[in-house]
Amino acid sequence: MRLKRNVALLALVVFLTSMPAMAEVSASSTEDRVVTLLFTNDVESAYDPIPAFWLDDLEIIGGIAEITTLIRELRSSEPNVFLFDSGDVFTGALAKLTEGELAFELMMSMGYDAMAIGNHEFEYGAGTLAWEKNRAPFPVLGANLFYKDTDHPFAPPHTVIERDGIRIGVIGIMGQDAATAIIPSFIAPLDVRDPVPAVRRSVEELRGQVDLVVLLTHQGKTAPMQTDAEADPRLQRDIDADIRLAGAVEGIDVLFAGHADAGTPEPVVHETTGTLIMQTYGQATHLGYLQLTLDAENEKISSFDGKLIPVDSKRLAPDPLIEAKLDQYRRSFPELSERVGRTRARMNRRYIEESDLGNLVADIFAEHAEADIGFVHSGSLRKDLPGGDVALVDILDTYPFVDRVEVVKVTGEQLRRLLERSLTLERGLLQVSGLEIVYDLEQPPGQRLVSMRHKGRIVEPSDTFEVAAPTFLTEGGDLYEAFPEGDAVRSMGKVSDVIIDYFRSRDEVLVPQRGRQTQAVRPFSNQP
Repeated sequence: MRLKRNVALLALVVFLTSMPAMAEVSASSTEDRVVTLLFTNDVESAYDPIPAFWLDDLEIIGGIAEITTLIRELRSSEPNVFLFDSGDVFTGALAKLTEGELAFELMMSMGYDAMAIGNHEFEYGAGTLAWEKNRAPFPVLGANLFYKDTDHPFAPPHTVIERDGIRIGVIGIMGQDAATAIIPSFIAPLDVRDPVPAVRRSVEELRGQVDLVVLLTHQGKTAPMQTDAEADPRLQRDIDADIRLAGAVEGIDVLFAGHADAGTPEPVVHETTGTLIMQTYGQATHLGYLQLTLDAENEKISSFDGKLIPVDSKRLAPDPLIEAKLDQYRRSFPELSERVGRTRARMNRRYIEESDLGNLVADIFAEHAEADIGFVHSGSLRKDLPGGDVALVDILDTYPFVDRVEVVKVTGEQLRRLLERSLTLERGLLQVSGLEIVYDLEQPPGQRLVSMRHKGRIVEPSDTFEVAAPTFLTEGGDLYEAFPEGDAVRSMGKVSDVIIDYFRSRDEVLVPQRGRQTQAVRPFSNQP
């Protein structure tokens, strides 16, 4: 009896002492609440600051340790801060050597709350991602990803995050178009399904149980990998896929997007559903910021303030924890600083133009494979090559993927189709070796190739050529469907090894001659 009486007294004491706190919670629930959502997308292992040569008001921009300092500043000054990512955290030398481990280690230290899976997370295969994402203490989401021909999910579709009485339901998807920007065999174990039914199912599960529904997407047009793409109007991508998705599913409060690097200086408000849509330019150059006021009476967003905050690397001191973790991983791979060669001058990449770097890599493929023609897709070149000494890390960051140089025999007709696909510019311009191409972008897609010559001779439809290209292309990646129709001839070494061997075999690497792909000159007309 004494035990029961003591338990009852203890319960009464707990009840009485908790009454002020309960009253306080009840009172606060009648007040408007402010929530701060921070987000990134397409960081892609861009860990170091870069010269902001396309901006007038910044000298250097970006850096993973610098953006972490910015996040910590906002956490200390803003109410109820949450942090999300919309995919593509892998790529680059350190990601490659650790098979993505480092990316999750950094995100763990940065305090992410959830992320969506992007296409670059499959750079080392679906099995590697399935294992490495277990390292993350936050949900790694993919509502429309399933193991092939099953209803068994590859990743959680959604999660609920609760902090200080605020509940956020978070959903993640990867678009079907983004799935074509992966080496096809690396994602072959999975089905990437229509995201609309998947998102609708998760919203129905979450709506009514949370204060906000946030959708993280990785879809739309593939981003141009060009350092100054933000300032080049020709490379600006749209967010049409995200607008369509926001309109197709009721109940999404916020949509943070990725894959297109289509920066939104302020939120785009869907005209029907009211969903707030945002995206950064990628590569950790900007931090996305969206602050919401939640109306206590109708439980809706009453006001918002959204912007992209440039990561001013000169002002922001590197976060010591992130800096130490990066240094630790870099010390684990001392070979990255090894000098492998030298260039006569800096070689930049361009997405929809012939580039010095693209010409060089295509030449390397053709020479190494003793092929007639070399191809490399512009989107695979992730970093410009410096002038002067070139270290191993420079090569691995320039081409960070794990595919091989493959040789395929194709016909002149198949070549024409490959080049017409290139000249849509949807996935950038194919960089070439062994061809002289004239094109006319004023013509409709599919009719832009004016002429192509090999060693000065017009290429006929029945001609055959050996073409050296990365596995990504030969398997039909980036929508180059004519490649798998060719006959496989031989497989060479890994792309990065082939490039490294080329540099090591020369005292100095020269800038290749340009003029391989030229725009047709239209006859002058003074007609109105």
